Amino acid sequence: MSTLAAPGPAGFARRLRGRERLVGYWIACDNPVGTERIASLGYDYIGVDGQHGVMHQPGWQSAMLAVDSWQISAGLIRVPSADPVTIGVALDTGARGVIVPMVDTAEQTLTAVRACRHHPAGTRSLAGPVRAELRVGSVPSDIDDETACIVMIETASALENLDAICAVPGLDAVYVGPADLSAALGARWFGDPSAADALEGALERITATARRAGIACGIHCLDGESAAKRLTEGFTFATVSSDITHLQQAAAAHLSAAGA
Repeated sequence: MSTLAAPGPAGFARRLRGRERLVGYWIACDNPVGTERIASLGYDYIGVDGQHGVMHQPGWQSAMLAVDSWQISAGLIRVPSADPVTIGVALDTGARGVIVPMVDTAEQTLTAVRACRHHPAGTRSLAGPVRAELRVGSVPSDIDDETACIVMIETASALENLDAICAVPGLDAVYVGPADLSAALGARWFGDPSAADALEGALERITATARRAGIACGIHCLDGESAAKRLTEGFTFATVSSDITHLQQAAAAHLSAAGA
């Protein structure tokens, strides 16, 4: 079995672990042609939504092919849960990491981390001739070094267990889902001003805890300006909006400009 991997955005996981400033983009549409266009722009990573987006598991590999076509951005997949089988499937597509949603405890975090690592560090199966072999090779320790495990902080339980979650060995980053976190803090809708102060306080606590633990800390943002702001506030990576949101916004703007 070959131990060689094709050139590309190698080192993403190490950059993430080094708390470098990274900017990503979010893909919700099952549209590889559109994803390929986005992947040409220079984002550090492209996050593919396998939880809430219209893209389900059969589309994950096509999305990773599209992302890798330019060899610029690292492809990440947000999986539906911390299920080790699903995490393994996502990583076999050649994704450089997974984002795991709705994590409440250190125990769930450890399950996700171990699912991203091969024996003896974890439970991931060495898959053999799948697409991931072409991207990151076939040596287990090398694969693990190139694979990022990111868990989301978006529930009241996650906030309660934040220190323990961030301290889990092998965890590379935490990632804030601001909509769900706002709801957990009492917001009636995302952007509800009554929960704004509580959300900002939680974000400050999350960035500080991640910094003490020496891991990266990211957040999903509505636009590039918000991403720039968050990156000055202690977050080390930020994701910009989504393809489906920008498609609707652009179409609406052009309709208005046309006078309709």
